[in-house]
Amino acid sequence: MGWFAQGRRAAAALLFLAIFLAGAAAQARTALALDLGAQPVRMQDAGDAWLDVTGQVTVQELARDASIPWHPTAAENIYKVDGGKALWVRFTVPPQANSERWYLEVVYPGVDRVELFVQNASGQWTSRVAGDSVPVAHWPVPHRHPVLPLSVSATESRVHWLKIQNGTIFGAPLQFVSEGYLGLTEQSIALGLGVYLGLVVLAVVLAGIGGLSLGDKGYWLYALSAVMMWLCQATLTGLAGLHLWPNSAWWNNMAPQITPLFAISSIQVFFAEAVSLRQRWRLLHRVVVVGALASIPLAIYIMITPDVVERLRIIVFYVTGATIAGLAVVVWAALRGDRYAPWLLLGCLPVAIGAGFPLARAAGLIPVSFMTQYGMQIVIAIELPVLLIVLALRSQHRREHVRRIQGLDRIDPATGLINSAVFHERLVRLIARSQRLKFRSAMLLVDIGNIDHIRRQFDADSARELTLRVAGRLLSVAREIDTVARLSEHRFGILLEGPLHADEVAEAGPRIVARCLMPFKGRPLEWSAHVRVAQALIPMDGTDPSQLIGRLEMLLASAPSDGRRAVFMLSKNSMPAALT
Repeated sequence: MGWFAQGRRAAAALLFLAIFLAGAAAQARTALALDLGAQPVRMQDAGDAWLDVTGQVTVQELARDASIPWHPTAAENIYKVDGGKALWVRFTVPPQANSERWYLEVVYPGVDRVELFVQNASGQWTSRVAGDSVPVAHWPVPHRHPVLPLSVSATESRVHWLKIQNGTIFGAPLQFVSEGYLGLTEQSIALGLGVYLGLVVLAVVLAGIGGLSLGDKGYWLYALSAVMMWLCQATLTGLAGLHLWPNSAWWNNMAPQITPLFAISSIQVFFAEAVSLRQRWRLLHRVVVVGALASIPLAIYIMITPDVVERLRIIVFYVTGATIAGLAVVVWAALRGDRYAPWLLLGCLPVAIGAGFPLARAAGLIPVSFMTQYGMQIVIAIELPVLLIVLALRSQHRREHVRRIQGLDRIDPATGLINSAVFHERLVRLIARSQRLKFRSAMLLVDIGNIDHIRRQFDADSARELTLRVAGRLLSVAREIDTVARLSEHRFGILLEGPLHADEVAEAGPRIVARCLMPFKGRPLEWSAHVRVAQALIPMDGTDPSQLIGRLEMLLASAPSDGRRAVFMLSKNSMPAALT
C-alpha cells in the first residue's frame, strides 16, 4: 500500500504542476516591439481590450478607473459592438531611438469610427479620428482604411487608447507600420488594384464594341455587370472612398452596403440573357428580372433604416439568395442542353467560392483578412475573361444560326448548296456574260439514276446519305468560279464559267460520272452513285434559261433507265463550234 500512496501523491503533484504551468502560459503577455525588420507588427496579445456596453465612457474616466476588467487582445477575436457599444483597446508604445514615424493601421475600410487618444507631456488628451463617420479627406492620413499616427518618444513609453465603434461587429487586425513600409505596401496594393481596374476597363470596352457591332444585348449586360462589380469592389476596399467621394462621409458609409445589391442583380440578369432564358421559359425570366429590380427598393430601404443589424441581414440574405438563384438558372439551362451554360458555371465557380469570405466576415463568422478584402478582386479577374470568351462564342454561334435561317430561301439546308431559284438567277447572268464577251460556257444537269435501287437494297437513310455524298463530290470537281446547285431531291445543276475550250466541255460530263462512281470509304462497292449527266453549251444551244433547263430535263427523261450511256449532250452539232 505504501508504494500505491506514494504514486498517487506524485501524480497529484504532476497534475498541480501542469495546471500551474498552463495558467502561467495563459497569462503570458507579449510586449509591443516596433521592429523595422518585422513589419507589419501585429497587436496580437500586446494590448488590453474592454467592451463598453454603454458607449458613453470617456478616455479620462477609463484612465482613472482601475476596476475595469481588461483582457488581453487576440488576433482572432471578433467583438459584437452593435447597439451603440464601443470597443476600447489599450496598448503601450515603447521608446524608439530611430526617427521613423509609426502608424496604427486598422485594416478594415468599412469601420464606422476609430479614435486614437494619447496624453501629451502637459497632461492634455489629444485624439485622431478616422472611419466612415468622417470624410476621408479629413482623416489624419487619407487612405483606403484608417491609418492613425502614433505618438512615439525616444526616451519614454506612451500609453495609447483606441476607441472603436462599428454598429455590428469588429474583427479586423490591428497592426503597426512605419512610414516607409506604409508607402511601399500601398504602392504594391495600388498596382494590383490598378491591374484589376485595367482589366475591367478592357472588358467593358470590348463588350461595348461587341454590343455596337453585333447588336447583342448580352454584351451590354456584361459591361454593366463588370462596371457594377468593379464599383462594388472599389467601395469594399476603400478605393472609391479615397478617390471618388472623399468628402462624403454618409455615402462612403452607405456605398459598401448598396453597391453589392446592384452588382449581384446585374450579374443575374446577364446570366439569364447568356443562357437565353427568355426564349426557354419566359415566366422564369420575368421572375429573375423582378428579383434583380427588387434591389432598387431594398437599396432605398437600407438608406433610410437606422438599424444597422437589420441592414446587414438584408444584404446577406439578398446577395446569398440572388447568387444561388443565378447559379440555379445556369444549372437549369445546362441540364437542358445549353452549350455555354457549363462554361458559365466554370467561370462563376471561383466567384461563388470567393464571395463566401466577405459574406462570412459580414455575418461575424471570420475576422477581416486578405481574402475577405482582396479575394473577390482575384476571382473576378479570373471570371471576366472567361465570361467574355463565352459571350463571344455565343454571339458567333447565333450569327451563324441567323445566317442559316435567312439563307433558307436561297440555300438548300441539307447540302449547303444554292437552290433552284438562285441557280436560275446565275444562269441568266452567265448567258448574258457569254453573249457579251463571246465565249463558251456550259450548263449540266446531274441525276442520281440508282437512288431507288439504293433505297430498296439498303434503306431510306442510306439513300439520303448518298445524295449528300454526291453533293460533296460535285463540289470537289467544280472550280471556285463554277456554281453547284441542288435543284430537286436527287437532281443537281452545275454552271461552268467560261471561256471554255472544246475539250474542257467534252471532259466535264465523264469526269463527273467517274468521280461519283468511286467507292466510298467504309461502304460496300454496291453503295455507289450511278449518275447521268445532260449538258448544254451557252450560248450556242440557246439563250432562254427556262428553255435550256426544260430541254435538258427532257433529255434525261428520255434516256433509257437500263442503258449504259451516262452523258447526254443537247446538241452534238454545236460541240465543235468555237467562239473567238
